[in-house]
Amino acid sequence: MDALRTPPTSPTAQNPSPAPGRTPYPRRWAALAVLAVAQFMVVLDSSIVNIALPDIGIGLHMTASSLSWVVTAYVLTFGGLLMLGGRIADLRGRRGTFLTGLIGFAAASAVAAFAPTAGTLIAARAVQGSAAALMSPSALSLVTTLFTGSERAKALGVWGAVAGSGGAAGVLLGGVLTGTFGWPAIFFVNLPVAVAVAAGALRYVPRSSGTRGRIDLPGATALTTGLAAIVYGLSQSHDKGFTSPLVLTALGLGAALLAAFIATERAVPQPLVPLRIFRLRTVTSANAVMAAIGAATVGLFFFLSLYIQQILHYTPLKAGLSQLPLALTITTAAWLAPRLAARTSIKTLLVTGPLLLTAGLGWLSTASVHGTYTGVILGPALLVGAGLGLSFVSVNVTAAAKVAPSDAGLAGGLINTTQQVGGALGLALLTAVATSRTGTNPSLASVDSGFQAAFLTAAAIAAAAALIAALIAPPHRPAHDSAGDQQGPLNTPPPEPRLSVPKPEWTSP
Repeated sequence: MDALRTPPTSPTAQNPSPAPGRTPYPRRWAALAVLAVAQFMVVLDSSIVNIALPDIGIGLHMTASSLSWVVTAYVLTFGGLLMLGGRIADLRGRRGTFLTGLIGFAAASAVAAFAPTAGTLIAARAVQGSAAALMSPSALSLVTTLFTGSERAKALGVWGAVAGSGGAAGVLLGGVLTGTFGWPAIFFVNLPVAVAVAAGALRYVPRSSGTRGRIDLPGATALTTGLAAIVYGLSQSHDKGFTSPLVLTALGLGAALLAAFIATERAVPQPLVPLRIFRLRTVTSANAVMAAIGAATVGLFFFLSLYIQQILHYTPLKAGLSQLPLALTITTAAWLAPRLAARTSIKTLLVTGPLLLTAGLGWLSTASVHGTYTGVILGPALLVGAGLGLSFVSVNVTAAAKVAPSDAGLAGGLINTTQQVGGALGLALLTAVATSRTGTNPSLASVDSGFQAAFLTAAAIAAAAALIAALIAPPHRPAHDSAGDQQGPLNTPPPEPRLSVPKPEWTSP
């Protein structure tokens, strides 16, 4: 009984995952709660600015094209540096990496709240994204190593619910805060949350040491700058045209840098992204689906927020509250996902989720200047919410299956990278599509036409996610278990530990 109250106090090992037959970390559920709140804040900040964008544009004298960079600066640095963050977590220790990112995130939030110019705000958002790239993969790797067997399935279900609901909740909370206190409040709100998370992490999250190795800075540089070049090229295409020298140069440079990244990963002894991980069909399929879901989702929240305020003329507060059904549906669907998977399979949810998202986005593409909330917003919101809730849970569970504990940070960084990178590329593409329909002298009808085109393109991307899941995702039907560490709902058998990794011991925070 004493072992259940007090964790072992011997030195930490390289991998903080409890070995089979050993006592699980007793504070794991409290640790999960702390880490889930942090992840919620990270996901929240990718969408909380959307409702506030019109007010930010007025306050900082920003054009429509520059406003998109308030979102892009965050998701691009977040996605581009996530793999580096995951590698740092594995090499330098997961709790320390998490806390470092948390401090940076809070500091950047304070700067964003006081930003006097557009450039300061965009720079602060980039730092926010960089800090989130340290927080998110280290938190997810902690979750996947704190839990095993059927408990890991439940923990990942909670994680999926957080990831799925954070985007919708960001739109809701952003509207409430902007309408009540003004747009700086959407950044101020991070400060008390960060303080509470830091206190919880120091109390409940266990310490762990990292493994030996080097950080692949050339690979990280090539990946991040390559993605930035592609996003920049796409963002300029609606003004310059896809065939302009600037756009072609940016896209070509981005493609060359990404090719250099792949070549680097093949050559260096300790790559940022060991390409061997893609031999797992679970990893390949989950990340391909997540990239498409991210592309559709970031664009969805961006353009839906603008449609509600610019076409339906909602106030920020009313616009935020209008997203409550979407947020509740995402949370409910994510909560039901483990139960549905136990009756069907993970792959069924992995296909069904994007199909529901496709239907909702297709319905939104019919939104017109004469649209109403009940006619063109509520129904699609319910379909989109159900699709996102099922998708995020099934994708996260699929991505974590069959991954060795020593690669937990890698897998966590990879799945988050594809979501954020997909979001950055998707927003750039959808903005180009919408602007091409709007024209240089936009009227209300032409702006609405641009929104329709963006929603329809997002629906096509979501349909591609469903097709990818159907074609390449491995079939898996969860088995019911009777032992705590056996295969359970939403879970595959835990990976066998590597012989070179010592058996871990837990240490108190």
